[in-house]
Amino acid sequence: MGVQRSFDDLGVPLRETTFCVVDVETTGGSPLTGAITEVGAVKLRGGECLGTLQTLVNPGMPIPPQITVLTGITEAMVIPAPPMEEVLPTLLEFAGDAVIVGHNVRYDLGFLNAALVRSGRARLANQFVDTCGIARRLVKEEVPDCRLSTLASRLRLAHRPTHRALDDALATGDLLHLLLERAGSLGVLGLDDLLQLPTIKGHPQLDKLRLTTHLPRRPGVYLFRGRGGRVLYVGKATNLRARVRSYFSSERRRKVDQLLREMEAVDHVVCAGPLEAAVLEVRLIHQHLPPFNRRVKSWRRYAYLKLTLDERFPRLSAVRRPRPGDGCLYLGPLPSTSAARLLAEAIESAVPLRRCTAKPGRQPRSGPCAPAQLGVALCPCADQASEAEYAAIVERVVQGLTVEPAILLEPLAARMAALAGAERFEEAADMRDRAAALARALTRQRRLEALRRSGRVEVEGPDGRRLVLAGGRLLDGPLFAPELDDSPEVPVPRELVDELACVAAWLDAEAPRLRLVACDGQLASALPRLPSYEPGGNVGVDGRGRQRPSAEGVRGRSAR
Repeated sequence: MGVQRSFDDLGVPLRETTFCVVDVETTGGSPLTGAITEVGAVKLRGGECLGTLQTLVNPGMPIPPQITVLTGITEAMVIPAPPMEEVLPTLLEFAGDAVIVGHNVRYDLGFLNAALVRSGRARLANQFVDTCGIARRLVKEEVPDCRLSTLASRLRLAHRPTHRALDDALATGDLLHLLLERAGSLGVLGLDDLLQLPTIKGHPQLDKLRLTTHLPRRPGVYLFRGRGGRVLYVGKATNLRARVRSYFSSERRRKVDQLLREMEAVDHVVCAGPLEAAVLEVRLIHQHLPPFNRRVKSWRRYAYLKLTLDERFPRLSAVRRPRPGDGCLYLGPLPSTSAARLLAEAIESAVPLRRCTAKPGRQPRSGPCAPAQLGVALCPCADQASEAEYAAIVERVVQGLTVEPAILLEPLAARMAALAGAERFEEAADMRDRAAALARALTRQRRLEALRRSGRVEVEGPDGRRLVLAGGRLLDGPLFAPELDDSPEVPVPRELVDELACVAAWLDAEAPRLRLVACDGQLASALPRLPSYEPGGNVGVDGRGRQRPSAEGVRGRSAR
């Protein structure tokens, strides 16, 4: 009976949608133990009846007496009737690809699908609408219950149900038209709106559904506005209308009810595709600082891991903002200062950098600092290493953070394996976490820096649409582009990293379907792939391209 409706079909106005109201009478029980005794159907479009279908059906089994009392259908009436196998072709042709409608429609569909399967046919693929579910959302407060007979009586429908298939289908059709009129006041104007309506919660903000009437079914960004036009929340969607309306139904996030209470308007910006929407979402969040967006709170906490190359004896330090031109090496931005400290611990576990924060004097200290006394760091301030010896250690760190990560990752992997072999599993897991965090940070750093050094890049998607990037930033579309110091010679600004991450993720996901038209620089990295130390991860490769075991063995043995 037709095929699954396409995305565009779901957006057709309800007045142009063809509905087929179906009702079946049965012998009772379940679709596996019972059978259909009568089929009734009404075809409707734009409020007009296009035709009706009604036939008795020989169920091939006795009709229980209580069913005869309820429906008035006797065995004598159905004996000369055709079996369901002969009725199905006519019913399928009558319904076509229309939207199936029923009151408690899943009951009717259950018997119809069971009959289709028994006859060797595919189950129904049509979209379906349940008038009972819609009635519970729209008229529940007006009636004692939502049975079809009660609704027909209280709402004064033209047809009344009689437990005969065609009469019940006609009454259900009347109910559908009444409910569509009621739903129109809530902005339910398309088929997708109607299909979603039964799932909408009956909270006090339901009347605000009408604020979504103007939203298109296209990709873009939406803005929830409160009193005075203040932007409360910014989000992106592949279907703006469906996504915003979902806040009244499928959303379960804790602050959604409060957001809907404060919302007074919904604005939107249509975008050509998902990348433009993702980038615009980031830029608008940074511009408006909406209180209901988590990202507002996170990007301001971003931090950097700094190797203080401007000191006599460099060390690692977590800082909020880099100082361009200070000659130091930065890794980041990272999610927080705690994430930066974790990377510092990972690097210091591989290379004995000094950990004391005091400024080195010209004269040696009287004794080494505490980390040096524990044997986990050097203390050049106490004359434990000459400036040349310490400079060689710092050079190893620079090489490990830039071009040869094996210098830092291999000692961590060796330490992790040694601890696991000694059955010190908690310490091995800590070492694994440090290695995983460092590998992730280096991978991300490498990807972002490659984007910034790529220059002007033009790519073409499978639909023939071209996108232009400059240093990883999207140039096309209705985008607010703040002025940032995004030169590849300085660390990535905190305000830019989320946008670059969106572009990088999109390029990685869409790479097989993209055609590179032009690139001024080098988009891909020439360095080998970094290993994975994530729990449950696959075997990775080390910084020189050799295979290394993952940390799964550590976790597995620890679990035992």
